[in-house]
Order: sequence, then C-alpha cells, then structure tokens
Amino acid sequence: MRKIRPGDPTWADVTPKADFLNRRQIMAGAGALALGTIAGPALAKINAAPSKYSTDAAPNTLKDITNYNNFYEFGWDKTDPAAHAGQLVTDPWSIEIDGMVDKPGNYALDDILKPVTLEQRIYRFRCVEAWSMVVPWIGFELADLLNRVGVQPGAKYVAMQTLLRPSQMPGQKQGGIDWPYVEGLRIDEAMNPLTILATGLYDEEMPNQNGAPIRLIVPWKYGFKSIKSIVKISLTDKMPRTTWNQLQPREYGFYANVNPKVDHPRWSQATERRVGAGLFAGREPTLMFNGYEDEVASLYTGMDLRKNY
Repeated sequence: MRKIRPGDPTWADVTPKADFLNRRQIMAGAGALALGTIAGPALAKINAAPSKYSTDAAPNTLKDITNYNNFYEFGWDKTDPAAHAGQLVTDPWSIEIDGMVDKPGNYALDDILKPVTLEQRIYRFRCVEAWSMVVPWIGFELADLLNRVGVQPGAKYVAMQTLLRPSQMPGQKQGGIDWPYVEGLRIDEAMNPLTILATGLYDEEMPNQNGAPIRLIVPWKYGFKSIKSIVKISLTDKMPRTTWNQLQPREYGFYANVNPKVDHPRWSQATERRVGAGLFAGREPTLMFNGYEDEVASLYTGMDLRKNY
C-alpha cells in the first residue's frame, strides 16, 4: 500500500498553494564534516526524493499540521505551539551523541545534514489522544546517522532528549513535567527504515511548533514517542526513562505501539478522529501499528502486546 504508483501524491499534488508559508531553503551548512571519514554527497535540494514508504492517503493541509499539535514546551493547549514557538532560536543547533558509539561528540546540525539524501515521507500520524493526521515529512533514516557514528555491539536502546531552554520555551516554566522531555527506542526500532529524523514538512524547513530544527518520526507508534527539537542522542544497554511513562506508567508504556485492541485506561483506541475531516465526518477505524504492520510486526514476534504496551 506504500509503493509509489502512478497517481500517488507528489509535492505538486499535496501542497495547497494557499497554505504555503514563506519558502526557505533547508540549510546545508558549511565547513568540514565533523564526522570525519563518513563524508558523503551534498544535502539534497528542497524537492526531496519520493519514498517507497509513503502512504497513498491524502495529506492534511499545512494549516492543520502547524496549528493543531502537542508541544508542551510551549503550553498545554493545541494552539499554544503556533502562538509561542516563534521565539525559539534554532540556528545554530547541535546534537550531542554519546554512550555506546565509536564516534561520540557534539555535532553541528549542518554537518549531520550535509551528506544525507532527504526523502519525502508521507506518513500516517496517530496521537494517543485518538486523533490522527497524514503528514508529508522531509527527512532521512535515523539508521543513517547511527551507522555513521558507529553503534557498538552491546547497545540495545537509543535515548533522546529535547532542548531545555525555558527563556524561549515558556511551557518549561510550568510544573507537571520533569523537563527536559526524554524518549527512547529499542535499537531494532531505531534502525528500522521507517524511523526517520525529520527536518521539514510540506517542502519547507520544519516549523518551530512542529519540532524544529530536527525531530524523530516513528509512524507506527503514538505521536508522543516522536520527540521534538532533539539535542542529545545516547546509545545504551539499558531501557531509557521516557517522559510520559514516568508521569503515568499505567497509561503510557515504553513501546506505545498503535494498537486498536489495547485501550487507553480512559478512552478507546479502536477508532480515531481525522483532523480536518469536517464537522460531520465519522470516526475511522484505527489500524494495527497505524497501518505499518507489514513493515514492523516482526519486531515484536513473541511479545505480549498488552503487557508491552
């Protein structure tokens, strides 16, 4: 269902011109590549290559995607990120990579992006709150970066951390969450080709309110797993702590795979509301692994998906 076929969406098809923001070119950066011997071709142009992993579902509008989302660093309401994220400074930006890797260091984002080939990944996005979207991300596989820094054999998990900057992220001045936001994946989940680091959407750089300048996208998991504004990646042999699992472990498991058969303690996960579908649109059935079962079900063979929720 995700193979590119005649008639599938392209950038020309999926970008409503009325919703365009000011076009900006994705930064390629300058200077020598900090990752040493892993240099490669220059950053792809903004018109990223199509991907065989894109869904053929119609994407939501740019207005939907940028004005209805959770980014608690800027407030608890769905409209708070768009209202308050403009003050976030995202250039310069760097990511610290440490733990069980061969090449630990603090890498400038420009240098991380310079050798990658960006793809358009039109992915389903399912929030744990039972609403959904389809988003045309621009990004590259997380496995690409992990392979470049050299994952050591004993590494079992990838831990990630969001920027901590209360002066520009007013939500971090509020209680309720032990900042900074942290998340994690098992190493085989992180290396799956569906797992990407996204730097843009809808033919533009990533908007601040959606996790600029770089965020994780794991399309078969609930949206809170896809951590935003990443500043640290650590490889470890121990399951990392994750923000929502620490806050409410009975409600938010480490795996957080989309599963219509396992309800949230306070609501059903069997159906979802598609954002932007209209006032009279009915709820849609939620698909196992958010529709990516063929690609990822084998990662969980033999596991009890109710216990490992």
